[in-house]
Amino acid sequence: MRILQLSGVVPLVLFAVLRAAEAQQPANPFRIVELNPIPPHPSLEPQRVLRQTLRERGYVQGKDIVIEDRFAAGSEDRLREYAAEAVRLKVDLIVAVSSSAVRAAANATKTIPIVALDLESDPVASGFVASLARPGGNLTGFFLDLPELTSKRLELLKEAIPGLARVAVLWDPTMNPEPLRTAEVAARSLGLSLEILETQGPSDFEAAFRAAVRGRNSALMVIQSPMMDAHPAQIAALAMKYRLPVTSIFSHFTEAGLLMSYGPNLNDLFRQAAIYVDRVLKGAKPKDLPVQRPTRFELIVNLKTAKSLGLAIPQSLLVRADRLVE
Repeated sequence: MRILQLSGVVPLVLFAVLRAAEAQQPANPFRIVELNPIPPHPSLEPQRVLRQTLRERGYVQGKDIVIEDRFAAGSEDRLREYAAEAVRLKVDLIVAVSSSAVRAAANATKTIPIVALDLESDPVASGFVASLARPGGNLTGFFLDLPELTSKRLELLKEAIPGLARVAVLWDPTMNPEPLRTAEVAARSLGLSLEILETQGPSDFEAAFRAAVRGRNSALMVIQSPMMDAHPAQIAALAMKYRLPVTSIFSHFTEAGLLMSYGPNLNDLFRQAAIYVDRVLKGAKPKDLPVQRPTRFELIVNLKTAKSLGLAIPQSLLVRADRLVE
């Protein structure tokens, strides 16, 4: 009699154990690949911001979601290889950072969703989307195709340095030339002369600064590119060595020691990109998510650098600054 009772209990116990084991098995996590031509500067912490925002929205890394970084060390061939690898692995989504990464991802797949963060391209003119309001394909995201920001930085530089007449421009020739053309037009209207200094990589930076001084330029402007954005400390050190006030688009340059910056907050852009990632993973189609552009821009001035260079920044500029680095 006791044996019969046990035989009836065993199947129930086994069933309960199996159900508990099944409950503990994690579902297949979403797999995301982030394509980036270069490792981003540590002060930006875009991976941290991306992951933190997704964590705040309920995703646990390794359980609900797996994000894998693919840094291409400046090689477009490697970016294309990484994009093809993502397609072979049938990942759930690609985050593409920079115009070259967006191009590699867009050429590799027309089906895997792509969330872009491209600070150089016009997404419509580049053929990435049909329109800003209705992208129409598998790609959407955040684009900063606002060459007029280059004009604004020249205006701010002239205001900061009374009597400014000549400005050198640090330029990556692999990038979209529209910001450079806009700078040349703005310079003429401001009565400034520009000297364009092409740089293929960080090994060219010092020669460019020497040329800027040799050309009697009183200041320098960095036009953004992924290559430039990865080396703020090196550019800041050269700016102090050659005693040149320098302006750029991103705040991490000013924090590294450049005189000023005017542009969007990169961490905010990565946070917004993470929200788009969440929406796509929950079923939204990229074709229905409007392409967005930054609408808020920060002016940041490094007072310590200004003092070191012997510059008295006008009060009219200081009161408009969003942040002062002291």
